[in-house]
Amino acid sequence: MTGTLFTLGMGPGDPELITVKAARILAAAPVVAFFAKAGQRGHARSIADSHIAATAEELRFDYPITTEMSHRDGRYVDAMAGCYAAATETIAARLERGENVALLCEGDPFFYGSSMYLFDRLRDRFPMEIVPGVLGMSGCWAEARLPMTYGDDVLAVLPGTMAEADLRRHLEGADAAVIMKLGRNLPKVRAVLTALGRAERAVYCERGTMVGSRILPLAEIADDGAPYFSMILVPGRQRVR
Repeated sequence: MTGTLFTLGMGPGDPELITVKAARILAAAPVVAFFAKAGQRGHARSIADSHIAATAEELRFDYPITTEMSHRDGRYVDAMAGCYAAATETIAARLERGENVALLCEGDPFFYGSSMYLFDRLRDRFPMEIVPGVLGMSGCWAEARLPMTYGDDVLAVLPGTMAEADLRRHLEGADAAVIMKLGRNLPKVRAVLTALGRAERAVYCERGTMVGSRILPLAEIADDGAPYFSMILVPGRQRVR
């Protein structure tokens, strides 16, 4: 009998925002797998720290590239595909010998998560269970005390890596927005929000729910880039009821 791959959403950063189900599965897992930037412990691994059994085998997969080049660059695509393929076979070896594996994922597994690429490769080979997690954006707007959508407001979730024209087009069709993957794209995002008259109500969130979080009006943030765990929240129409 083969093992089951449990893909666990670890939430936005605060360890107390792990679901009860994820914590239960994690505590019983004989094998725990996670991705991390080379030289760092790994965000998902840090969140899960108190729930991992001392006897569990840990499978760490280092990203060969993070933000050093565009995700559209062929070299990035090839490097990441190789990373995911190697991780897939390492996990498959444990599953084939009947061991359950808990794969950790920041936020929710099916929302911009690396775990999706392993899911696609393993879904037809082994039993699987996906445990959803609290999204980073919901952690940020809760900490910012910023209600986002009222009534029939339309919410757009957009990567800051989009071309300026595409970003503007999507924002024009939405009442509220979450803009992720800021980094070097912050000046471009700010310019679009300013042009649409939405910069004044935009809120910048960095490391939401984590130690050292920053929640500030976008106007108070300089244009010299933003870290990976940051986003901009633009609330909806905020109608009175």
